[in-house]
Amino acid sequence: MLRKIAVPVVACIVFLAFWEFLVWANGWPNYVMASPSDLPAAYTKFWNLFLVMGWQTLWRTVLGLLIAIVFGVFLGMIMGFSRTMRDALYPLLVGFNAIPKATVVPIVALMFVGAHDFNTVLIAFMISFFPIAVSVSIGLSTLEPEYRDILRSLGASQATIFWKIALPKTLPEFFGALKVAVTLAFIGTNLMEIVSPHGRGLGALFDSGKTNSDYPLMFAVLIALAFLGIVLYYVVVALEKIFAGWAERPQG
Repeated sequence: MLRKIAVPVVACIVFLAFWEFLVWANGWPNYVMASPSDLPAAYTKFWNLFLVMGWQTLWRTVLGLLIAIVFGVFLGMIMGFSRTMRDALYPLLVGFNAIPKATVVPIVALMFVGAHDFNTVLIAFMISFFPIAVSVSIGLSTLEPEYRDILRSLGASQATIFWKIALPKTLPEFFGALKVAVTLAFIGTNLMEIVSPHGRGLGALFDSGKTNSDYPLMFAVLIALAFLGIVLYYVVVALEKIFAGWAERPQG
């Protein structure tokens, strides 16, 4: 347990130390490249904005992620249990996911003018449901047909097969995809906050720092976003240990 805490902490310290050394070695002023030692002043000066806007970014990201989970699992079930639907939907999903979401943000902002929270949650959802749907689909489609045949012969419905056999089998893949979806949801949230500014969220605070050439503030926002992403990632890891800990292999 101590190793699992100490190793990430040491890695972060090494990264910050290397960043500080890189800025010092190149003699970069903070209006070119901020260093870690410049960030505490930015956090102290704008701490209230970080709290308010950090919360705005966090709750919209989490809401978009929760909607992505529900929709992704539902879509994955459809594709996993039906080869026809999988062949029909997979190219559409791949094509949609290949579209840069930065180009979708202005369209969404124009379609729902003034609905800032809705727009942000929508983009967070749109960018994060794909890996969840694919992982669930793959997990269900690789379910051994013998299990289905035996349960069907015993009178089990499709829903019973899903809850008793298919869902537990797909949990490792699901949580693996959820770890990816967490970071994607934050990307979606901040795309909307920056590309279509409305004065809310850490993206708006970053945009303010860019407008005023306040590089320490900009990098402080980036570190704050990374911190929120790490926290949400470890929430997923904790949930994985609770619901799919049986799939974890012991490592030396």
